[in-house]
Amino acid sequence: MKQIEIVLLPQQAATEDSIEQNLRQYLGIRPDDVLFYQIQKKSIDARNRQVKIRLQLVYSLKLPLPAMAIANRVLQHVANAMPVAVIGCGPAGLFAALRLIELGYKPVIIERGKDVKSRRRDLALLNKQGLVNPESNYCFGEGGAGTYSDGKLYTRSNKRGNVQQVLDTFIEFGANPQIKVDAHPHIGTNKLPQIIEAMREAILNCGGSIIFNAHFNEVLSVNNKITGIAYTFNNSKVVLPCSACILATGHSARDVYQTLQRQNILIEAKPFALGVRVEHSQQLINTCQYHISETPYLPPASYSLVNQSLGRGVYSFCMCPGGIIAPAATDVNQIVVNGWSPSRRNNPYANSGLVVSIMPDDYKRFAKFGPLAAMHYQAMVEESAFVAGGGNLVAPAQRMLDFVENKLSNTLPQCSYHPGVKTTMLADVLPAAVTASLKDALKVFGRKMKGYLTNDAILVATESRTSSPVRIPRHNDTCMHVELNGLFPCAEGAGYAGGIVSAAMDGHRCAELAVAFLNS
Repeated sequence: MKQIEIVLLPQQAATEDSIEQNLRQYLGIRPDDVLFYQIQKKSIDARNRQVKIRLQLVYSLKLPLPAMAIANRVLQHVANAMPVAVIGCGPAGLFAALRLIELGYKPVIIERGKDVKSRRRDLALLNKQGLVNPESNYCFGEGGAGTYSDGKLYTRSNKRGNVQQVLDTFIEFGANPQIKVDAHPHIGTNKLPQIIEAMREAILNCGGSIIFNAHFNEVLSVNNKITGIAYTFNNSKVVLPCSACILATGHSARDVYQTLQRQNILIEAKPFALGVRVEHSQQLINTCQYHISETPYLPPASYSLVNQSLGRGVYSFCMCPGGIIAPAATDVNQIVVNGWSPSRRNNPYANSGLVVSIMPDDYKRFAKFGPLAAMHYQAMVEESAFVAGGGNLVAPAQRMLDFVENKLSNTLPQCSYHPGVKTTMLADVLPAAVTASLKDALKVFGRKMKGYLTNDAILVATESRTSSPVRIPRHNDTCMHVELNGLFPCAEGAGYAGGIVSAAMDGHRCAELAVAFLNS
């Protein structure tokens, strides 16, 4: 078995037959000779005017190659086993639960939102009528924020865990095996819910518990050691005795941070990023990246941009080719936008977050809130955007070049944001430092990507949930809270992950360390 990388034109890599034909030609193998091969990684190289496809393969001329492994996990029946509380049913909570079952413990998942099917009705009301259900929305519910906000599986967090193991698990529960090959794997908002449902059924069939519409209330402890957690279900308080709790509530559960602060459980303010979501036509981004307008053999183009502007990092975030902008508010009187793409990425728009790093000095005026200072700063900007939009989740927006030149847009281009947009001077909505850094960065990005800086693009405020504004401190080696034994702050909500894959890996790790704690 040998490894090789070959570089093909898009049309040469369009089908398996064409790939094999070109591989045989490259290796000098006749059409009737035996050849076994397997693609391990596929990426697009658009650095030059001629776009090329890079394929990393293994091949053999004698023996068949083994199929790509999947998780092949052994799940025990744990209905009568020791319980471990898991707060949150996002990727961190689900992967933690699966690992707990493998290790012989019973996960009890407490989820404030609804199952994936029931969430759809609340999302429809959110998009069509601007009605926000604080317990069921794009952020809260089974599968977490990623379920209905794109399902991208790209991560740089290789040192935090086994990325391939996470991808294998998604494949095991129904994802396309192609995610193990693509350099930037993506499941798609239209397909991820069925995978999440399959994970849920596996957990329940093994004796685990998932309690939806249950609101976490407090951590119970004696002598700095967890004895249980309390939650509200059907308007009644329920106590779950347990010695370990994996807290995986996501970065938007502000009431959880307030609960921890009220209980004098140590938390810290954390810098985050805030800005807008920018939307171009997908055809324009294709032209910028591929240098051609028609791309029959290439997927919709994406981009990644970063710059230091006026002392602050400015970068693109959660870029969604062929996607839409979605309302991601978790409470009334706030505007939060996010983006997602279906698996085919076939919408006519390309959108991305464009955010600016927020510094401790920015939120020092909220110092009276202690470790929640950054969170209140974040909320202030979201509420300002709501007022500027005029209600019903209408978002304030401005043409890109008008924003840079400080002009009010007389009209706005077509936009995928369903609740609607309203022409606004975004400088009146965003903090002055954010506005100044965005303007500077957009000029730089316009030079990096010819055609990017255009008045045909629209900026929509506000993209503010890129990461948690709060960190729940934990020990590096045990992942346990620095003061409360048995509490395992986990993934994005605790400040230790930044996407589906890194959250899943952190959930997996916290489950293993929780079991190690219980066995100690």
